[in-house]
Amino acid sequence: MKNKIISIIRLLFYFANIILAGLYLFPGSILGWILYDNMYKQPQITSDIIVSTNHVYAFILLTILGVFSFNHKIKELFLYLFSISIIFELLHLIIPNRGFEFSDLFGNIIGVLIIYLMKNIFHILNRKKI
Repeated sequence: MKNKIISIIRLLFYFANIILAGLYLFPGSILGWILYDNMYKQPQITSDIIVSTNHVYAFILLTILGVFSFNHKIKELFLYLFSISIIFELLHLIIPNRGFEFSDLFGNIIGVLIIYLMKNIFHILNRKKI
């Protein structure tokens, strides 16, 4: 049963990667196009606070799915997540109708860092209980 749940979460992780790549690499805003019929308008879940909160939420979700899917390869997972968080934003320099923004880049990185730090804190707390 546990392996089946992990397999489902892993599929969700792969699916989330594909969706995120599509959202990032589309020349404009797919969600703005769908929701507002305006591919230049980005929907906001919450107001930005120094960094893009949408990006923080997206990478928190992706990182959580990754941690549950690949707990046995955690270093590789975080290297991958940090890499795509940077590469996707850098690609906005060359994708039409998109723009590189440090607030988006830092939002991506903070989303990964939050889960990275939480995982390390839980690991330390569980180790002390033994």
